[in-house]
Amino acid sequence: MNVASALRLKRAGLWLALASALILGAVLVLQYGYGYAPCKLCLTERLPYYAAIPLGLAALFAPERLARLALGLAALGLLYGAGIGVYHAGAEWGFWPGPSDCGGGTGANPGQVGDFLNQLQSTKVVDCSVAAMRVLGLSLAGWNAVAAFALASLAGTAAARP
Repeated sequence: MNVASALRLKRAGLWLALASALILGAVLVLQYGYGYAPCKLCLTERLPYYAAIPLGLAALFAPERLARLALGLAALGLLYGAGIGVYHAGAEWGFWPGPSDCGGGTGANPGQVGDFLNQLQSTKVVDCSVAAMRVLGLSLAGWNAVAAFALASLAGTAAARP
């Protein structure tokens, strides 16, 4: 077993888990602390980070072969997330249409028509083709694509490097 290689895998697993947790924490603060409601694509973009945390921790504590597998799986998932982020950002910029079913919902089916009308008044519909905010010219979806690609590069490079 190469000690330098094992340390590199463990370091990559730690950074992957920490960065994924920080990114998820930031979007949850935006959602619950500042009231930015996520659209369908926003929620889909979070999934690779939810998977990357345990995969990064697995790489931190697992033997070398399993650590490489965990980091490789995380890299593939994060590349998928980067692709969704590019698609979402492109829809926000109007380069292509967003999904036709992206919008919000009323949640559980209401029991009566009056309840349904009350729910419609308090439901905030979020459109996937409208950026909630832009930071330095990029929407949150664009920043997600950058972050997911960077983390995929970190995990993939660590997994593939001997």
